[in-house]
Amino acid sequence: MRTSLIAFVATISAIMSAHAEPIEYVHDGITARVSGYGNVGMIEQDFTLKNSSVLGDWSLRGQLTYDADDTHRLGFVYSLNQQTIDEDSYVNDLFALWQIQDVGRIEFGLTDSVAEKMGLGLPDVGGLRMNDNPLVYKKIKPDGAIIADTILDTGDSDVRINLVSAVYDGVQYGVSGAAFGKDYDFTVDGAIKIRRPHGKTKAAYAFGASFMSRPDGFSQSPYSPKVTADWRAQFSAAMNLQYNSLVFGLSGRVIYDENPVGAISDGIIVGTGVSYDLLKYTVSLSYLFSDTGIWHDVDDYQQHTVVSSFRYKYSEYVDGWMSVGWVPGAPFVSAGLRITF
Repeated sequence: MRTSLIAFVATISAIMSAHAEPIEYVHDGITARVSGYGNVGMIEQDFTLKNSSVLGDWSLRGQLTYDADDTHRLGFVYSLNQQTIDEDSYVNDLFALWQIQDVGRIEFGLTDSVAEKMGLGLPDVGGLRMNDNPLVYKKIKPDGAIIADTILDTGDSDVRINLVSAVYDGVQYGVSGAAFGKDYDFTVDGAIKIRRPHGKTKAAYAFGASFMSRPDGFSQSPYSPKVTADWRAQFSAAMNLQYNSLVFGLSGRVIYDENPVGAISDGIIVGTGVSYDLLKYTVSLSYLFSDTGIWHDVDDYQQHTVVSSFRYKYSEYVDGWMSVGWVPGAPFVSAGLRITF
């Protein structure tokens, strides 16, 4: 624990003295940009000061685009993050894009599906990555398989094509498909996002659905068993409402596997959250409920997670955060710093 604490303090000191800015180069229609974040902290289970461990999380994204004219943009994207490294891979995104103004965008390569990219998360302000394979489950192991987040996921390690429309009167829609994955025959999905940014109460809604044929050892997250079944269907829905500095979120996801073989990993997850901004301070409260195995004749596993978070905006690029949470039998506290560029 002493070595971890020393390393944590040293990293925090380096971040506090950092002044990161986006790295960007623009010349004659060419734009090169590097962005990302680094998040470091500690998590302590049961408040005993005996089970402290370091939390590390980071993401790096590079994008190169060329504006051929006022209407057409060509580009290339590569990204890498901590999740990808944990899964013994060195590519999170690797795709080419073609964007046509007022029409839409085409992506081809290794990347997330349309339904995942257009999904809405909960308004959490901590550093535990609550909307994308939450870090709390990495350190505090659940007693059974869980569906970790509410945003639809059909994998990001296979070649796919994404077609996304431009935004028309606050509405955007898209479809995507992949047929070269080793863990399934093919997968297709679609999504629609609706934004209502005007008036006292601003709103956003997102809906996604997908179908995967013959998943064979497909993994949706590190907290659920790999699925083998005749087919998998998913549906997700989310809503965010903002009134002045108050943001409320509600989201859910349904997963169904037809004739699964082996361990069960489908079910439902629902979540809700609220956040409030005051000058440089933001607080949030999030709740997730996962029920795995409810569609089949097995004992299902239910998991509740409650997390309250506080964030202080130290500078434009550096945030300090602290979270207090609870999962059955394991209250925890976590704190750290996050730098973005």
